[in-house]
Amino acid sequence: MKKIFVPLIALTIVIAGGMYLSRLKSMESTRVPEKESEPVAREESIREDDIKRLIGQMLIVGFRGTSADENSYITKSVRDLNLGGIILFDYDVPSGTKGRNIVDPVQTKKLISDIVSYANTPLFVSIDAEGGLVNRLKPTYGFAEIPSHETLGKGTAEKTRATANILGQQLSALGINFNFAPVIDVNVNPENPVIGKLGRSFGTNPEKVSMHGAAFIEGLHSSGILTSVKHFPGHGSSAADSHLGMVDITHSYKEEELEPFRTLIAEGSADTVMVAHVFNKTIDENYPASLSEKFIKELLRTTLGFTGVVVSDDMNMGAIRKHYGFEEAVVRAVQAGNDILIISNNGDIYDEEYPKRAVDAIVRAVKTGEIPLSDIYASAERIRILKEKIR
Repeated sequence: MKKIFVPLIALTIVIAGGMYLSRLKSMESTRVPEKESEPVAREESIREDDIKRLIGQMLIVGFRGTSADENSYITKSVRDLNLGGIILFDYDVPSGTKGRNIVDPVQTKKLISDIVSYANTPLFVSIDAEGGLVNRLKPTYGFAEIPSHETLGKGTAEKTRATANILGQQLSALGINFNFAPVIDVNVNPENPVIGKLGRSFGTNPEKVSMHGAAFIEGLHSSGILTSVKHFPGHGSSAADSHLGMVDITHSYKEEELEPFRTLIAEGSADTVMVAHVFNKTIDENYPASLSEKFIKELLRTTLGFTGVVVSDDMNMGAIRKHYGFEEAVVRAVQAGNDILIISNNGDIYDEEYPKRAVDAIVRAVKTGEIPLSDIYASAERIRILKEKIR
């Protein structure tokens, strides 16, 4: 695929037609602060709008609506905030109603096509399509039935690969290019309400989980679909659901839960890694993994050697919303090392101001030096490289 950006380390991002905004050429001479804590407010040559557009690329946002035109909330957000991507759901949690974004294949394909047409940069069009109970593209809407990870784990890796290939073809035909799957949590606790009981794990053996996870990724890659292994560092031993509140795995976590992540990262299979909202106080006494530098910058980046895009689990989940203010959480997530923040707008509350609030909060943190400008550039560069894989 033709490059859409020139390297951000040169601080030049150009658009001509399908390329980045030409007005960001002014950043070519911009100097990255010599000290990471140096406030960007001192950099007169850096335009706030330029920084906002880089930060916009770090957000994947959910929305309501089964159609979109130039005046729709999501198309205006994509255009005005330069969002990195969107995420689709079939069910609207705040209202308890079906048909949030997905009704049938024809409608879904048109919705995606229309939104993409308003984007200044290629969009991540994302979804949770694992199979089984966690699949936004349900057979009742006219989509192919995809078995759960648990079911696939009882068969061969070849069958898992073939099934993921079918799923990948379906996603590609709709215009979806990013699937938040596979789940590579080890099924340590079969009674786990969010993993084991929902059939979301390939099994109890870390090697088997790694094998099927790799096969699932290969199947999706064959159709050009980006993937995300989740939920780092492992959600399989938990006794609670992080959608509802904070989950502490300090006493239940097993070292073997890290092995699938270690294996797939070493093999170069992982496009992105999604970090869970789970506490393990033996690693970080103060923050859950998704907000923790110890988990992301030290364990994931340094120890496991992951150099790709790190994605936060949904910032609207109860584990975050019930314990942190929204602005506080998004700033902390970026400080911790996340490159992309998912803002589903599909938790208990629907607020169309979430994306703008996130951008503004991160901009303020950059200005004060709480977030180094160099971190924003580094995330934007990793996102640019990942987007080059979009077909």
